[in-house]
Amino acid sequence: MAEVQQDSGHEGKKGKSKQKKISTRVDFTPMVDMNMLLLTFFMFCTTLSKPQTMEIAMPPKEIDKEITEPPLIDKDLMFTFILDAGDHIYYYQGNPNYEDPNSLVETSYSSDGIRQFLLGINVNIVKEIDVLKKDLLDKSKNMTQEEYKEKASKIKKETKRTPVVLIKPTGGASFKNLIDVLDEMQITNIARYSIVDTTEAEGFLLKNKFTGGKLTEAAKAEGKM
Repeated sequence: MAEVQQDSGHEGKKGKSKQKKISTRVDFTPMVDMNMLLLTFFMFCTTLSKPQTMEIAMPPKEIDKEITEPPLIDKDLMFTFILDAGDHIYYYQGNPNYEDPNSLVETSYSSDGIRQFLLGINVNIVKEIDVLKKDLLDKSKNMTQEEYKEKASKIKKETKRTPVVLIKPTGGASFKNLIDVLDEMQITNIARYSIVDTTEAEGFLLKNKFTGGKLTEAAKAEGKM
């Protein structure tokens, strides 16, 4: 509350009255209660940031005993990504070619690198998912989120067209590199991917690429190829 204090003037020697002085004092005590009410209101009404989760398909606990051999995968649909130190990432298609150092292709973590490549190998699935998203946004379709997820899952699991991606981080790769690749799997709708340890064969491919194929020449000279 504000209080106004008036100082009554008195007449001077010549009988003229002086101008009255007015001093104002504002009481901010009620503002404290109002601030507490506002803080309480925003605490209850503000939506906190929700944690983002990533869906990873895990193998079933019970393995079917009738399945004795793993399913065959078309080598044209198999892609291996090797994550190396210094934010370097390489890939090759199908089986590794130890004689050709250029079979190991280097790309990047940018949208023009790995994302563009994954969209290219998964173009058919991406197109169908985009059409499905449009149906979800179209109110006349009356599609629910549950129906969308079910249909999208069926599209992604079409094994005859879905590529298989093996992610192999080396000891020099960072945790951020692995998370970036997993994010790209979700963005590009890659349904079948797995994180696998690198082997000596991948180590040979990397060294062979760094040396410009000298390891291949040495192996041929020794009669190992």
